[in-house]
Amino acid sequence: MSPFGALAGLFFLLLALYCGTDPLRHSAISDFPDFESYRVDMPPWSQVPTEKDTQNLLQNSEIKFLNQVQGPESVAFDPLGRGPYAGVADGRVVFWNGQSWIDFAYTSPNRSELCDPKPSPLSYLKNEHICGRPLGLRFDKKTGDLYIADAYFGLLKVGPEGGLATSLTTEAEGVPLGFTNDLDIDEEGNIYFTDSSTKYQRRNFIQLVFSAEDTGRVLKYSPTTKETTVLVRNIQFPNGVSLSKDGSFFVFCEGAIGRLRKYWLKGEKAGTSEVLAILPGFPDNVRTNEKGEFWVAVHCRRNLYTYLCALYPQVRKFLLKLPVPAKIQFLLHIGGKPHGVVVKYSPEGKLLQILEDSQGKVVKAISEVEEKDGKLWMGSVLMPFIAVYNLN
Repeated sequence: MSPFGALAGLFFLLLALYCGTDPLRHSAISDFPDFESYRVDMPPWSQVPTEKDTQNLLQNSEIKFLNQVQGPESVAFDPLGRGPYAGVADGRVVFWNGQSWIDFAYTSPNRSELCDPKPSPLSYLKNEHICGRPLGLRFDKKTGDLYIADAYFGLLKVGPEGGLATSLTTEAEGVPLGFTNDLDIDEEGNIYFTDSSTKYQRRNFIQLVFSAEDTGRVLKYSPTTKETTVLVRNIQFPNGVSLSKDGSFFVFCEGAIGRLRKYWLKGEKAGTSEVLAILPGFPDNVRTNEKGEFWVAVHCRRNLYTYLCALYPQVRKFLLKLPVPAKIQFLLHIGGKPHGVVVKYSPEGKLLQILEDSQGKVVKAISEVEEKDGKLWMGSVLMPFIAVYNLN
């Protein structure tokens, strides 16, 4: 063997030893000694949509309420059309009354000065379990009650006057909700919601993305029986959920795989699920418009690096043990920089429209898309604003 070959072999041996032991604890998973990475059964690369918005139309969006709302994951309007309402990073649900933002509701009974204003949405991560983190928001159109999926406090409800939300459920089948994420309500008042993980809390969402573990669940809460049942289990990062216009099914997002899945509520297929669409990237929330079409917020496009990492979990774990911070690893997974994408699908799963800001100049990240009066209201768990795009 040549001297060069011997040195190369020694280098890779030392690298493997370093990654196996992580002695300096500089890796993205150094604080998670039980971390495991799991294979994601990805669809063929050829099936991942390649359609693009070559005009980057989302760059024409208006940035509203800059630095007035931190991390508005979900954007909702009440039955009278007022709003928006948004759940923000300090644990409150706030309401735009037409002139200013006012406090509407909160989810934690233990709020303190720890929840006071901070410079960015991510500044609140450390204390989210104390302050609460409202994610999905939905109004009951009949009663005006607001239902809240809080990442730490489970499923809650607050009346039209706001205030401290009341807990509805915090567990299913004896297993606590670990990361309650999104919800929707049917005509009978049943609530369908997602629990993204029973292992990782939302403040460790990056590690959940890296792991792709499958403790996620889709659940149903019955207001009549007060029971919570599991409809779908063993999902890798389930996220947004939205009922079809006719109520015959709902769709939910499979985050790790990047799919939109349909769960039948009525008809001969009731109780079964099937793939509705393969998405171009990592989805967050999904919302149904008045036509019955589905708007899906996509955090970023999937690239070949993330595709291969999904298929080869041991390689992924090896890379995560390199002395590279979690933030840098995350940037590798999203293609180097944040970039917002939204896609619209028909009830049959046909891709109807795609809008994006591939350069991340205006809309860097999107968690939810709410269509109202010819405009798209886009919230983001990572950004300090709401973006509004005019469809007309």
